[in-house]
Amino acid sequence: MTAESADKQQEETAMNKSMLAGVVLGAAVITAGGAVAGYRLLDRQPTYAEVLHVEPITETIRTPREVCNEVAVTHTQPVRDQHRVTGTVVGAVVGGVLGSQVGSGSGRKIATAAGAAAGGYAGNRIQGRMQETNTYTTTEQRCETVYDTREEQAGFLVRYRLGDREDTVRMDHDPGARIPVENGQIVLTANAAE
Repeated sequence: MTAESADKQQEETAMNKSMLAGVVLGAAVITAGGAVAGYRLLDRQPTYAEVLHVEPITETIRTPREVCNEVAVTHTQPVRDQHRVTGTVVGAVVGGVLGSQVGSGSGRKIATAAGAAAGGYAGNRIQGRMQETNTYTTTEQRCETVYDTREEQAGFLVRYRLGDREDTVRMDHDPGARIPVENGQIVLTANAAE
């Protein structure tokens, strides 16, 4: 074999080795690229869940407040003569005087005693009625607690679809047509979605 043909053969062998290395390297790159693309397709998760229905949730809030009004109040005057001695005495005197006008002799004495007893009883009763009707009126402030009620937005009940699964969740805001998804989980708060 001549030197020239040995050089040629070495050249061909080197070229074949380079081509083989290129083919192997190309196959490795294609395989790796396909594996990465396949992994990305497998790892790819939805970025949004589809909203199917949104229903507002409201709460009734009760707020107490005090309401005061001026009210007329009738009072009975304090009684100075609780035993009604004055009425009894005056009634007895008047009854005795009237009884002494009836009859004569011992009948007059009986009539005077009976008139005094009847007059004392009547005077006692009259003084009692007068004491009950002896009133005065004042104005007093009377207060009571009343409650004001109002409806307040408390959130939203949201029905959504994520992939093949449908579910319902309570959210603090109306998400619109779709809900953001991170790491396979829906994002519930408006701030976290931004």
